[in-house]
Amino acid sequence: MVPLLLVLLLVLILFAAGFALKLLWWVAIAVLVLWLLGFAARPKTGSGRWYRW
Repeated sequence: MVPLLLVLLLVLILFAAGFALKLLWWVAIAVLVLWLLGFAARPKTGSGRWYRW
């Protein structure tokens, strides 16, 4: 019974990790698109930076 529970726990962990990694890929793509839009929409005058760092 214990090995079956361990295998089910392992499957649950791997499923959760795969879902989290896929979600992180979508977040990374969204951030990249926003960064590229900000880079393209930066002002042409001044320092040319669109961020405040």
